[in-house]
Amino acid sequence: MPRTTISDFNAYSREDFVAALANIFEYSPWIAEHAASARPFAGAHQLFNAMKAAVDRAPPELRLALIKAHPDLANKTQRAAGLTAESSAEQNSVGLGQLSDAEYVAFERVNNAYRAKFGFPYIVCVRRHTRDSILRDFERRLPNDAKTEMQTSIGEICRIAALRIDQLVSSEDRLQVHGRLSTHVLDTHSGKPAAGVAVELVELSELGASRVVTRTVTNADGRTDRPLIGGRPVPIGRYELTFSVGDYFAARQVATSDPPFLDRIPLRFSVSEPEGHLHVPLLVTPWGYTTYRGS
Repeated sequence: MPRTTISDFNAYSREDFVAALANIFEYSPWIAEHAASARPFAGAHQLFNAMKAAVDRAPPELRLALIKAHPDLANKTQRAAGLTAESSAEQNSVGLGQLSDAEYVAFERVNNAYRAKFGFPYIVCVRRHTRDSILRDFERRLPNDAKTEMQTSIGEICRIAALRIDQLVSSEDRLQVHGRLSTHVLDTHSGKPAAGVAVELVELSELGASRVVTRTVTNADGRTDRPLIGGRPVPIGRYELTFSVGDYFAARQVATSDPPFLDRIPLRFSVSEPEGHLHVPLLVTPWGYTTYRGS
């Protein structure tokens, strides 16, 4: 979907401006209406800050209405009734529309417990999370009091809004909402980058099926042509990177045992900083390997 320039947003009529940004904050066009009066904007940061300021200045009852405008996560009834296009895409990105039976039961339990305690839906910026980390976040936040959860919810709503603005608005400045996960492979047997190593990245799950994020092959520099994850947050969670080094050494006619001592090397690691850069390299010979946390 092509993004609209900040200049175009500045030139829109008030009505068109509000219509274009109405769902940056879920079902809350009043926030875009407030921001319209602050034009012109120099870039995406000024636009986001103007919308966030409208939320910050709003009376408590309006902030509560903003929270209640959001859907429960993984709620089949609400999905059937119709989410906003933005919410639907966000929930689908983390696989909330294809939960296992065990995951669905877990989400239903924590959704109900959260609503029963606070009287409003649990809100989290799902594009920064995996299904497992959302469930852990539910459990971490349930002991909080209502005031703390209202503040936390508004913070998460603003994170959601920042990502929606980033997808919609084209400007020279961009909001700092993206992270990056990368790798490289060094063949320390030959002392050269390992080109042609097949790499698979899988998102692990405790209650449901693990998901393949990407499959790729290292280039002449031993790196991948694109980040394993880039242009979006790197979701908090557990992952496994698998490197097919047996095929790599066999293709180069390196003498190894039969079958090879090292065939496919799995590296399990966790992501905790969605907007950070995490680099997970592999240094390998036919007989051993090492890795480290890079950035």
